[in-house]
Amino acid sequence: MKFKKLAVSAVVTVGLCSTSLVAKEKKVLLKVPVTFPTSLIGLGTPVKTFKSGLESISSTMKVKIYEPKKLVAPFEILDAVSTGKVNAGWSTAGYWKGKIPAAAIFSAVPFGPEAPEYFSWLYEGNGLKLYQKMYDDAKYNVKVVPCSISAPETAGWFKNEIKSKEDLKGLKIRFFGLGADVMTKMGASVSLIPGGEIFSALEKGVIDASEFSMPVVDQKLGFYKIAKYNYFPGWHQQATVFELLVNKDTWKKMSKQQQAAVEMTCKANMTTSLAEGEAAQGKAIKQNIEERGVIVKKWSPEMLNEFRGAWNEALVDLRKDKAFNEVWSDLSKFREEYSYWNKNGFLPR
Repeated sequence: MKFKKLAVSAVVTVGLCSTSLVAKEKKVLLKVPVTFPTSLIGLGTPVKTFKSGLESISSTMKVKIYEPKKLVAPFEILDAVSTGKVNAGWSTAGYWKGKIPAAAIFSAVPFGPEAPEYFSWLYEGNGLKLYQKMYDDAKYNVKVVPCSISAPETAGWFKNEIKSKEDLKGLKIRFFGLGADVMTKMGASVSLIPGGEIFSALEKGVIDASEFSMPVVDQKLGFYKIAKYNYFPGWHQQATVFELLVNKDTWKKMSKQQQAAVEMTCKANMTTSLAEGEAAQGKAIKQNIEERGVIVKKWSPEMLNEFRGAWNEALVDLRKDKAFNEVWSDLSKFREEYSYWNKNGFLPR
């Protein structure tokens, strides 16, 4: 009986302490402008999952989502969060490549890593530490939390078949991140157009081809109506990481419990978003082939070698940036050791 009384007393005490902690926490409303419409699977849907997940475990935190251009233009989110124009934002770091070359490494890397390897480097390697250090060194007043990761992308939509590297020379193409450096080395004329403007650009002939995202996303945006050749694999983005940015002043005012709630919700969201993305792609490709007349093509080993060679060339220039080289060196060291597992642990495809 004494033991039972002690146990009940302990539970009541813990409950009172927990209630007291919640009572002391100030309520936080994260106003989150996003880069991608929340209707797009794997790009926009994860931010809604983050909102529902965070609000379900924290009674003092709320999230208000703003669709692209409703509060902040997509390419202005980093600056807006850093200056405090908004206290949070959702994007992918590759969009800041022009400001911080190293940022692209935390978004997607040509020829890998795939999602499991990205997870490993971020959470068990130096990835998270270097991710925050990159923004700190560049004087951005933000706390970064990886909050979503997507399945591989397609290698692009083309109006005409690409038979050799010569067909890429002078080709007007929309391309993202580090893959854009590769396509430039291949002789293409590269531009970065927001997702919502790609269809119009293809239709008007402003561009001849475009990559954007996973098959299910590209299908929703209707690229198949204009460009019938859909190429695989997406050598430039085998996985893409998306980030939650929080103004650092806002982050510091949050309690330890609130900060932990954000970080754990995002970590769980990484798993959920990958599962959602992986599950949806097969059906989308099948529909494209059987119902929409899409011609699915695989890059030949020769073409993949051309892309890889151009990537190695691009790296020579990119590594001249000190911050880029620091992050790249760490990731490369991690991948070198991981390769023993990658080569031996999985079935050949």
